[in-house]
Amino acid sequence: RDVAERVEQEERIARLTRIYRILSGINSAIVRIHDRDALFEEVCRIAVEDGGFGIVWIGLYNHETRELVPVACGGVDAESIVAKRRGVPLRFELPLGMVARTIQNKQVTYSNDLPAEPAVGDGARPEALRRGYHSGIVLPLIIEDQLAGTMTLYTKESGFFNDEEIKLLDELASDVAFALDHIAKEEKLNYLAYYDQLTGIANRTLFGLQLEQRLTASRREKKRPFFVAIFNLERFRNVNETLGRQASDKLLQQVAQRLKDAAGETGLLARVGGDHFAVSFLRNEDAGRVVHFVEGMMAAVFDPPFEAGATQLRLSARAGVAVYPADGEDADSLYRNVEAALRSAKSSGYRLHFYAPQMNATLKRTLLLENKLRAALEKQQFVMHYQPKVDLATGALCGLEGLIRWNDPDGGLISPQEFIPLLEETGMIVEAGRWAFHQALGDLQEWFRLGLQPPRVSVNVSAVQFRREDFVRSVREAIAASGSEKLGLDLEITESIIMEDIEDNIAKLRAFKDMGIGIHVDDFGTGYSSLSYLAKLPVSTLKIDQSFVRNMVTASESMTIISIIISLAHSLDLVVVAEGVETEDQAKYLRLLKCNAAQGDLYGKPLPADEVARMLRAPRRALSA
Repeated sequence: RDVAERVEQEERIARLTRIYRILSGINSAIVRIHDRDALFEEVCRIAVEDGGFGIVWIGLYNHETRELVPVACGGVDAESIVAKRRGVPLRFELPLGMVARTIQNKQVTYSNDLPAEPAVGDGARPEALRRGYHSGIVLPLIIEDQLAGTMTLYTKESGFFNDEEIKLLDELASDVAFALDHIAKEEKLNYLAYYDQLTGIANRTLFGLQLEQRLTASRREKKRPFFVAIFNLERFRNVNETLGRQASDKLLQQVAQRLKDAAGETGLLARVGGDHFAVSFLRNEDAGRVVHFVEGMMAAVFDPPFEAGATQLRLSARAGVAVYPADGEDADSLYRNVEAALRSAKSSGYRLHFYAPQMNATLKRTLLLENKLRAALEKQQFVMHYQPKVDLATGALCGLEGLIRWNDPDGGLISPQEFIPLLEETGMIVEAGRWAFHQALGDLQEWFRLGLQPPRVSVNVSAVQFRREDFVRSVREAIAASGSEKLGLDLEITESIIMEDIEDNIAKLRAFKDMGIGIHVDDFGTGYSSLSYLAKLPVSTLKIDQSFVRNMVTASESMTIISIIISLAHSLDLVVVAEGVETEDQAKYLRLLKCNAAQGDLYGKPLPADEVARMLRAPRRALSA
């Protein structure tokens, strides 16, 4: 009996020593580890290596969903039993197992005879039994009288747990819960130090650090340009005084969300003051495009009304902008200069002000042109001119390309190169494009009414128009409004636009083909067409880009490319039109290569509709030079 008692006492001391080693190791880990996930992994490792437990795992409890989510585990068997469940919520059914009872009672639950426990739940107990484990304990992690999670330990020894071990393990769970609480509070303090509590976006401190990182990256990339802007909500104090703090807070949250949507994943965004927001974007573009980008962002954020309770409210803002590296080569000077630009915007009355004078000059020109273009749409100052397409075999007129022109009262007839890019950036190209369809169809209808026989007319389509979901419907409506579906309308769409979303675009092109509309692939040879897709496209014509035609007589590679395009097109039963033909030598070589048609200054510049009518009345003659 004395020997048996001595052996039992030695075993007891050995078990307690193991528990003390766990306590010591875990307390040491708590002091040096301040990351929750890393701490949990270390706790599990210590319990396995120092405590001799075969399976250890920790789960966090979600009070809203009433689910336990395994987040860490230790032990060879745990890697095969619990690791696959990591991050997957556990749900519990009656009768309750040990883990479920611990969650329900917030008290330690243990068993020295696991095979006698009820076979319930989707926990690790059944797998532990198959691997020869006989004792298990579930410890609650309690923070401020709320269950935060559980820690489960299994051993292969029967009858392992007694009051002494349970007391020490309960103390261990309290230490882990204390550390978890400390980490959570530390994370909250860090969050408050770097994030705006109301909107959830970065605060001025974090924005400054992010700006430093962006400066470092830009210096590595040979001072890659980026800009910083600060938006100031106008008269927001009046909103606060009129609607109250709660309503104004909700408005600030809406502003932050819209700016966040506009900033996307690459833009930096912060709330840097009560009614001040800062953004930064990488823009490797000319001054005019940066100007319009900021203008467009302000319009997207502040033009739509905001919700203020049961009413809608409109907010306006002013912005100052500075550009790296021209306006400052370090974060402090850049931020100081953008604040100076904002003060200038407030004092000058402009909605947007750049720190650099030349940017403001560009801004003024851009805004002036944009306002004039809006007026041009309203006052119908746009006109359509038509450039002849000529059959190279006969020299006869075989088509017309409709080209939009702006008849500016101040500057006369303006080339599309000067205003089409701005129409696209502002989205006004949609309205201008719709006008172009109606105008071309109207001119066709008028020519037929006069007893003339006009050829088919093609109209250019911009990327902005073609990407719209309602584009097919808008063209169909324009044809219906013309009163005839057989006027002879074609669309000119660049190769690169068609290839953007090929499957969706093929469906659009088929819809146009069903309407009797021909599709001309414009600027062919400059995009990225796959020949396998080209065969599937429901197109009628390929237009050789003028950059190849311009050099075809002097550059053998251009001649080769043109020859290949013509052969390819003819093998697919497509018509080929060469653009930008200016000399008789170019026309001669194109005829030798069997190109179908050509257009360019050699055959005539774009003409207004009335001159086209006179040309159609004239006796038929070849248009070649």
